Amino acid sequence: MRKFFEMMYFSPKWYHYIMMVLLLPLSFLYASIMLLRRLFTSKKSFNIPIVSVGNLIVGGAGKTPFVMALASRYDGVTVISRGYGRKSQGLLQVSAKGKILTSVHTSGDEAMLIAKSLPNASVIVSENREIAIELAMREGAKLIILDDGFNRVEIKKFEIVLEPQRILNYFPFPSGPFREFPLMKCYADIVVKEGSDFHRMVEFENLSKKMLLVTAISHPQRLDTYLPEGVVGKVYLEDHAYFNEEYLLQEMQEYGALSLLVTQKDAVKMETFKLPLSFMKLKLEIDDTIMSSVDDYVSAFYK
Repeated sequence: MRKFFEMMYFSPKWYHYIMMVLLLPLSFLYASIMLLRRLFTSKKSFNIPIVSVGNLIVGGAGKTPFVMALASRYDGVTVISRGYGRKSQGLLQVSAKGKILTSVHTSGDEAMLIAKSLPNASVIVSENREIAIELAMREGAKLIILDDGFNRVEIKKFEIVLEPQRILNYFPFPSGPFREFPLMKCYADIVVKEGSDFHRMVEFENLSKKMLLVTAISHPQRLDTYLPEGVVGKVYLEDHAYFNEEYLLQEMQEYGALSLLVTQKDAVKMETFKLPLSFMKLKLEIDDTIMSSVDDYVSAFYK
């Protein structure tokens, strides 16, 4: 069922349109509720610059590497995330100025990846972004970056919306991948489109002659474009899922693989594994004008 809906959202075939049409009344109702929420929710201002990096489409759009690229440019940054896939609830500090304070199970994979990649930043996870902002302010943050914050309409912030290079289904959820009506991107301060405003760059480390691709990301087929030679099989788990070392060893033996090929997001959940790993490291090449717009916002706030 998960695979069916992923294909319907990102690579629909003719038979998916039957389901899409049947779900349209629910999609219109859902998107209308989200529109009313956006129109009539009052926004709370905080005495600190807040930059939101989000998207309108479910699944990966490059938010995490974009957040890391953006946060690495400033001092005194706190990144706030919901902490998807974590085995905890409530407010939790993942790192303080680069010092890791918890485990990947309690932080979630994306939050831990951000924390480990930003030695000068702090990372907080919370379902309630407002109390996380207040904690960051008490700890002396100078800039807050909200990971996946476009739908947090109750917070006044500078909105960056990432848009995929190719969209094949423009329907709102559940008929399609859009969290709101597609035109809601007009509420963003900047719409950043992949392929023109930013490009994905993939680097590899520790490659072997026979690798088993193992990943727990949304729409994993998007990795196919970047795969190196030597991939002998693929194992896909649900987005944010955790891995079982014994199961992966069995899969390696079945495929005759010499190592597991994993993304950075997956790797943070395998640090204690004794299995040979090959790494796909994603970085973004972002247009300078995008970063300059954020610089202008931050500078204007303090002026």
